Amino acid sequence: MDPSEREVADNRALLTDLYELTMAAAYFAAGMTAPATFSFFVRAYPKDRGYLVAAGQEDVLRHLETFRFSRDALRYLRRSAMYHADFLDYLEQLRFSGDVWGLPEGSLCFVPEPLIEVTAPIIEAQIVETYVINQLNLQTLIATKAARCVHAARGRDLVDFSLRRTHGTDAGMKVARASYLAGFAGSSNVLAEKHYGIPAFGTMAHSYVESFDDEIDAFRAFARLFPTNSTLLVDTYDTLSGVRKAAEVAKEMAARGQQLSGVRLDSGDLLALSQGARAILDAAGLPAVRIFASGGLNEYKVAELVERGAPIDAFGIGTDMGVSGDAPWLDCAYKLVEYAGLPRLKLSPAKQTLVGRKQVWRGVGADGQMIGDVLALRDEAGAVMAAQLGVGLDQVQPRLVPVMRAGRRLDPLPGLDAIRARCRAELAALPEAHQALRQPAAYPVRVSVELESRQTAATAAVRARLAR
Repeated sequence: MDPSEREVADNRALLTDLYELTMAAAYFAAGMTAPATFSFFVRAYPKDRGYLVAAGQEDVLRHLETFRFSRDALRYLRRSAMYHADFLDYLEQLRFSGDVWGLPEGSLCFVPEPLIEVTAPIIEAQIVETYVINQLNLQTLIATKAARCVHAARGRDLVDFSLRRTHGTDAGMKVARASYLAGFAGSSNVLAEKHYGIPAFGTMAHSYVESFDDEIDAFRAFARLFPTNSTLLVDTYDTLSGVRKAAEVAKEMAARGQQLSGVRLDSGDLLALSQGARAILDAAGLPAVRIFASGGLNEYKVAELVERGAPIDAFGIGTDMGVSGDAPWLDCAYKLVEYAGLPRLKLSPAKQTLVGRKQVWRGVGADGQMIGDVLALRDEAGAVMAAQLGVGLDQVQPRLVPVMRAGRRLDPLPGLDAIRARCRAELAALPEAHQALRQPAAYPVRVSVELESRQTAATAAVRARLAR
């Protein structure tokens, strides 16, 4: 029997990989309690990506602020012979007491910049790793995919249609939020409307039309019940015939002082069918009736339709966006970069990490367009970063901000509409070449001179210890 949602919520501290607990037990046994800093970042872009949209911080902070091992969780762990009683007693009192710096949700970021950095006693910072990665990976992945769809649509509305094919109900909620954050107009997900305030949109299914003996009777019944927001699905039998029937219903509605919202195309040659539908609607004196298209769409198909002049006003994007079909994961990591005041790093080939607590500085040109970032140590001065970017001090901005101190949020996170506005503004400031859907130009991210020097020294020190 699956656990209830309440049981999962009460035992969320156990939503972790086993090795997080065994490492925590080993740290505890060794008396290792010094502060550690872990950095979450993406090692490499997925295919055809030139930027990332940061999302998921809200869930991470909520988890950290409420982190605890419930009595039920501790009873479960006590049944295992793996953990000593004194360690479990320690877990009973454990709360997250650390600091977090993060990139505000909706911000653009680039490889290998940190999205979030956690500083806390090492057991606390280590044991939350799995949850941090789980939340930031999915939501950043989907927000990035959704932003690409928005770019492809060139101002046309997009609606999230992915719920029925996302990887579980929790993913369905996160996808609705991440896609709205990135610029979608709304979602078909009614619970997302209730929980997040995201506008809900919907039309009808083919089964509804099929259940009537005559297609136009289905349209009439629906329009009578929903006279202010009816969009009629016209491709159940013959698409253009369905559009003609929808036009007839629209005229009947107009005679009652009502307005048909639109018709929906869900299959076939969407370019030709949208052109035919527009011609029928315009000829019937119905220029305000919108054309909505769905059915296996993604950013590439939307871009092609837009570029070829398809008279489509809005798109429903489902499975491919909801699972990021062409790139369903991020090569992301949560790595130790400092412990007990000393730099720490990994030297594995192709997986080396950069030491120290960090800051990202962004350079902006006189036209407001982004020109490049510098990845630096957190205490480096903005004037130094401006010099490295070749711009004035007023043209560089620090990106990471403190969001949690001593286990408590510093400020409430902004509302979803404010996050959405931030994402829109940042995308507008990113040059077009970096937003290309295929083979985007690489956005320049430099490492500061001081971070490079610190990295070189730390690498040499590790190699010297290994040699000894």
